[in-house]
Amino acid sequence: MLRIIKRKTTFFGLFLLFIDGVFGDADEVKSVSVMEGDSVTLNTDVTEVQRDDQILWRFGETRIAELYKKNIDMFGSNKIFGDRLQIDSQTGSLTIRNIRSEHTGLYKLQIISDRGTSNKRFNVTVYAPLPVPDITSNCLASSSRSSVSRCSLLCSVLNVGHVTLSWYKGNSLLSSISVSDLSISLSLPLEVEYQDKNTYSCVINNTLGNQTQHLNITQLCQTCKDSNKYSQILAALIPAVVLAVLAVVMYFLYRKYRRSRPEGNYCKPSAHAAETIQTDQDEVVYTETTFVQDVQNKKPKGTEETVYSTVMKH
Repeated sequence: MLRIIKRKTTFFGLFLLFIDGVFGDADEVKSVSVMEGDSVTLNTDVTEVQRDDQILWRFGETRIAELYKKNIDMFGSNKIFGDRLQIDSQTGSLTIRNIRSEHTGLYKLQIISDRGTSNKRFNVTVYAPLPVPDITSNCLASSSRSSVSRCSLLCSVLNVGHVTLSWYKGNSLLSSISVSDLSISLSLPLEVEYQDKNTYSCVINNTLGNQTQHLNITQLCQTCKDSNKYSQILAALIPAVVLAVLAVVMYFLYRKYRRSRPEGNYCKPSAHAAETIQTDQDEVVYTETTFVQDVQNKKPKGTEETVYSTVMKH
């Protein structure tokens, strides 16, 4: 009786070992993160591949590399990876050199040997190199009711994915925003005072690293402060300039009006007309004097003599 139970137990153990060999680690997915341009190796965890062992790699459902009886077949992987793939003839591990963002995805490994079949999966995420955040300022006009001048800052990054963008004041986190999509632009605002002497920084990070842009807020917002001062001076000068322009316009309009005004109708006296000048008391009449020759007092020719004419009043 004991011998029968032992035989059943041994058979059941072999059955479990067979199931584990065929389907073992089938549901386990190992996450791998790598920076674009770097190299990554997906390990089989096999010390040495036997001659009759078959190592098969798939990218999604596409076969990309195989090691069988010590022969390596790369299939048509060059269409996707070019010459980036390399398979180790001793272990069957797959290396991807100079990996690109389009190589992000699920990689499947199948090992078939006389010991059974095992499967592994690798979820590879390729991150683009992190850019240095760009910080810009936007000047805010100070309110007439407040003596505090403020400066608006904006930290931005372009075409990033799976990152977190954060504002820090010293070592203290002020605000942050995260994104899981690929190729997206992020912006994070911050408003401070001109007189703030603290050091601020904007940080972008992912699972592989970070990039930091340090900034002294006083230096960045100084231009806004100067700009605000110049704006106030300009605002004070505008009314004076407007008044001067109006004065010039009015002057030219007045001159144009004087030139276009018709002259009065003045009567010029004729050669024989009397010119009358009105005064407050009397009316003075001036007449022209006409000399008429007196033919009766003339002497014969050859004799010189003074001739007097009669003065006639018209």
